[in-house]
Amino acid sequence: MGSSTDIQVDDLAPYLADAAPEIGAPLSLEKFATGQSNPTYKLHCETGTYVLRAKPAGTLLKSAHQVDREHRVMDALRGSDVPVPRMIHLATDDASPLARAFFIMEMVAGRIFWDPATPEVGTPERAAIYDEMNRALAALHDVDVEDVGLGDFGKPGNYFARQTDRWSRQYVASRVTDNADMDRLMAWLEAHMPADDGQVALVHGDYRLDNMIFAPDSPTVVAVLDWELSTLGHPLADLAYQCMQWRLPHQGGMRGLGGLDRAALGIPSEQDYVASYCARRGIAAPDNWPFYLAFCFFRLAAILEGVVRRAHDGNASNPETAKTYAAAIPLLARAAGDIISGKTA
Repeated sequence: MGSSTDIQVDDLAPYLADAAPEIGAPLSLEKFATGQSNPTYKLHCETGTYVLRAKPAGTLLKSAHQVDREHRVMDALRGSDVPVPRMIHLATDDASPLARAFFIMEMVAGRIFWDPATPEVGTPERAAIYDEMNRALAALHDVDVEDVGLGDFGKPGNYFARQTDRWSRQYVASRVTDNADMDRLMAWLEAHMPADDGQVALVHGDYRLDNMIFAPDSPTVVAVLDWELSTLGHPLADLAYQCMQWRLPHQGGMRGLGGLDRAALGIPSEQDYVASYCARRGIAAPDNWPFYLAFCFFRLAAILEGVVRRAHDGNASNPETAKTYAAAIPLLARAAGDIISGKTA
């Protein structure tokens, strides 16, 4: 369940007594073994158990690991149709007793499905889980960002152009091993960039099954987690990102739905999943679908390269996971190449 922690309760106690007295004195801290980017801990206090999420230690890439943005977006979504944990406290870089930002939130009880085939449940519940995941994504993209105070949460202009530029630069800055497939992919994305169609929504940035908690006894999402990459952007980026799962192999570190009899499992096809999302939002089927998919494969590979770089530099939250990610990066680049060449899921 957890492991030893690099944060000591004694370092937190005086600060929390003043900053978050409602949770009581901290008693113990346990690092979750899962998760890679922002280290996350189970915080046992006098009043119950909470979750503490912090920036990683060490030198970080510019604009990465902004836990303050995670805190802000979840706090803003409280009470919306997008279920999120209740935020309790944010400690900024300059005020934190850890010399790095962290936040504390409620711990939400429920189930996390690490395997997208969800072997823990039967076919009817599996179908309902995927439909609920689709519903929550459509609800997220229908949030009025001005109404929830997030109108300034991203930059204006072509989201895909900005993101391709950002992750290309971060990939080049962090890469440990040269990869010709990634270089070709970056060039292809630049050459096939669609025109800005004006769609803007709050996007999660890492929307997938294992970043949400389902109720213990029903296929209902009770919390969407891991908002580190959230911003204002194009909603199809989230949809295409989730649909990567249909195209990744089921075996290995980047576990997907490839090679499974999805119809027998009750899992919708990629085409049907996209159609359900579009119907919920009242929008037409997307043009340029191969571009959106290829972009998402590239972006994920670039993010993983940053994790590998931190492991290479000795700053990874989970070094063993970083090794798995290093092996996944070529797989992602090749999968994007298949999409560009017209291969279907």
